Amino acid sequence: MNLDPRLLALIVCPVTRTRLTYDPERQLLISDAAGLAFPIRDGIPHLLLDEALPWPPETGSFSPAHP
Repeated sequence: MNLDPRLLALIVCPVTRTRLTYDPERQLLISDAAGLAFPIRDGIPHLLLDEALPWPPETGSFSPAHP
């Protein structure tokens, strides 16, 4: 599922207020400034710090399937 480009143009990182980069393969919104990746589930970005993943991921420890 692809994220609507209009939505991507509006949302920002909740930590730094900078633009997010969309990774369609992993279904993540990435904040390089904050070093975090926010999951997208069922087409809905989850921009909560509790759900953020460290970015870039350490080799072998990354799992975008976050329940």
